[in-house]
Amino acid sequence: MGRADEGGLCGPAEVAWYIRFLPVVVLVGGFLVDMLNPTQYTSAAFYSVAPVLAAPLLSLQGTMVVGLVAITADGAVLAHFGRLRGLSGMSELLTVSLVAVVAVFINRLLQVRESRLRSARSVTATVQRAVLPEPPARVGDLRIAACYEAAEAEAEIGGDLYAVQDTPYGLRCVVGDVRGKGLDAVEAATLVLGTFRMAADERATLSDVAGQMHQALRRELGRRDEGERLEWFATAVLAEFPHGGEYVRLVNLGHPAPLLLRGGQVRAVEPSEYGLLLVEGLGEAVGEGDVVVDTVPFPPGSTLLLCTDGVTEARDARGRFYDPQARLAGVQRDSPAGLLEALLADVHRHTGGPTDDDMALLAVMRDDRPLSPGSRPRRRAS
Repeated sequence: MGRADEGGLCGPAEVAWYIRFLPVVVLVGGFLVDMLNPTQYTSAAFYSVAPVLAAPLLSLQGTMVVGLVAITADGAVLAHFGRLRGLSGMSELLTVSLVAVVAVFINRLLQVRESRLRSARSVTATVQRAVLPEPPARVGDLRIAACYEAAEAEAEIGGDLYAVQDTPYGLRCVVGDVRGKGLDAVEAATLVLGTFRMAADERATLSDVAGQMHQALRRELGRRDEGERLEWFATAVLAEFPHGGEYVRLVNLGHPAPLLLRGGQVRAVEPSEYGLLLVEGLGEAVGEGDVVVDTVPFPPGSTLLLCTDGVTEARDARGRFYDPQARLAGVQRDSPAGLLEALLADVHRHTGGPTDDDMALLAVMRDDRPLSPGSRPRRRAS
């Protein structure tokens, strides 16, 4: 499971330590079956399976040790029952030996693949941290946590994004999703984030911020060929928390609705009107002020959760989508980081393994404790 820190990124999942003992358990089980049953029964399958299990679970040395132990145990059992010199005994021992050699070969291939995958993930993490720097953990009475978790099924860089920026108009945030993967998606995400950061400081209204973001992406779209135009688009939710106000303003540009959590209750904040996609190959450009801004009460103790469709479209073994609104009902956490950690854990329980898409999550909690006298919101851009 990924781990979310306030202002941080998700960490990688860890493999359960006890699974590594499985080859040893199989070897011991095979030896006991051989010694406790009549001589006509054989545990050659156990001795063959153990090295194969060791290949993906242990190091090269560990796989070699398991293979040698399997060969030795099988040979000792055959000698003990006087079957080592027979044709069937020699054939069994040869089979176990060949499987052990193949297991070492498989282990080596897996290590090379894992090394390349680690290198790719390292590059991915570096790029992600450059594109998605750590947001502030607190701005005034607002506590913030963000998390990005790449799909475990592949090491490609995705286009999910988030940004948090303290501005003269309040704390402004964006969570979005650019179609595609790889460097093209990163390029588009960088453009979305760069435009947001500039517009967030300069534009007085959230609708103007959305309009400037759309215009910037439309200009970039005009520089691309026709094939790219039909596939290049992004969705986003913009949020604004005015300083001193107990409400939040929202603009939804074709994105999954944010969730408002308070006292164990969860409500999806559906927009009164969806805006257009930030980029739409067949759509008209969005002008400044053309999108609808919704104002939602956000009293102390409230948390706003924004996420990309990697969360809402996560499927279980039966193909059922994950429903964060239903799954988070009754869940209470005293920090936004704790909420994101609980959500990620629940998503992984729902899918039963790796997710198929990247996930970007952002949680903003209004502290129910009053600020100390004289404290002022500090400005820090993500």
